[in-house]
Formats: sequence, structure tokens, C-alpha cells
Amino acid sequence: MGRKWNNIKEKKASKDANTSRIYAKFGREIYVAAKQGEPDPELNQTLKFVLERAKTYSVPKHIVDRAIEKAKGGSEENYDELRYEGFGPNGSMVIVDALTNNVNRTASEVRAAFGKNGGNMGVSGSVAYMFDATAVIGIEGKSEEEAMEILMEADVDARDIIEEEDAVIVYAEPDQFHAVQEAFKGAGINEFTVAELTMLAQNDVQLSEDDQAQFEKMVDAIEDLEDVQQVYHNVDLGE
Repeated sequence: MGRKWNNIKEKKASKDANTSRIYAKFGREIYVAAKQGEPDPELNQTLKFVLERAKTYSVPKHIVDRAIEKAKGGSEENYDELRYEGFGPNGSMVIVDALTNNVNRTASEVRAAFGKNGGNMGVSGSVAYMFDATAVIGIEGKSEEEAMEILMEADVDARDIIEEEDAVIVYAEPDQFHAVQEAFKGAGINEFTVAELTMLAQNDVQLSEDDQAQFEKMVDAIEDLEDVQQVYHNVDLGE
């Protein structure tokens, strides 16, 4: 797939760790998942998924516990899940997922982040059709062939299995996310370098140096927004 998932994740995690921004975003996501269902991950698959993701980003236990306790406490704070789509320079496309308690504020801020950095927000569906919802699970200590054998023995389908640096990355249909994890857990693998449900571009684009600099500035501005949880795009940023 050429996405160099580990490089993308490491770059994002390094940036987020400097500001603790990622912890706040996960706190909100955990709270919403726990509030919408049972606060027990064994009874709430959405919460279980979010906690698996949080673990791969080393989110501290007190952040997780505080968000779940807040949901248990019957907080009246409510969030809407929103998706925005837009364009950057020269064929670049962006999908933005947000959790917000003020829809008008978030829409205005996302639109401004696009517009002030050479992009523009599109209508719903203008970009998403060029992306595929994908489960991405990464493991260490196994070869591509060994990972494939584990999944085959568990009768789990994968779109693709690729060795990237020191890890094996499995790309699968979203509804196979937990099945892939359980197959690996059954083989004694309980730590995952990646555990994401993401939107992968069907085709990446490469930008000139100037356009890439502007694109990265735009994405940074969007990611810096408090309500934004995830940003997906189709630009090959290299290593």
C-alpha cells in the first residue's frame, strides 16, 4: 500500500507527545464511547476499540480512568460526531473527523483552517469516495508469512499483509478488526504497534516541495483544533 504506516504514526505520536494533545483527544473519545454504551469494554465494543488504540499511543491510565468515571457519573456533556471533507493544493484531499459540543464553532474553525492555508472545504461526499475504511493492526516479532499463517488458521481475512521496518502491518476490512486482534492474541501476541480504524486513500499524490510545505501547514492547523480527532489525507509525505 505504500503508506509507511509506522513512519506516519511515529511522526504523529512524536508531535502529539510534545503537547499532550493526544491525551485530551483520547479522553474525549473514551468518554463518548463509554457514555453511549456500557462503561465496561467487555460489554462495549466501541469502547474496547478506543482503549486498544489508546494503548498503542501509551495514553496514561489516569486519563482513561478519568474519562470512564466521568461517563459513569452521568455527565450531561454531549458530543456530536462530525466528518468534514476538503481539498488542499494540487489534488490533495483531506477528511476530518471531529467530536464537538458546538457544531457551529467546529464547522467555522475547520473551514478557516482550510481557507487560511490554501485549501477549501468541500461538500459531504466530495472526497470520501476516494478513500477506503480500513482496519490497520501492527505486530512485532513475526514475519509476514507467520502473520499470514496465524490469520489463515483462525479463518480471518486480510486485504494485505506488509512488512514495514521491524513490524508486520495487517490491512483488513473494518468489521475484521477484532477478529484480526483475537487471532493474534490466540497466538500469544498481546501487544500491538498499531490498532486503528482509518481511512486510506485509494491513490496517493505527490506534491512539490512548496505545495507539500503548505499542505503540511494546513493539516497541522486542522489537527491543532480542539474538536478534531482524526485527519486523513492522500498525500505521500515521504519518510
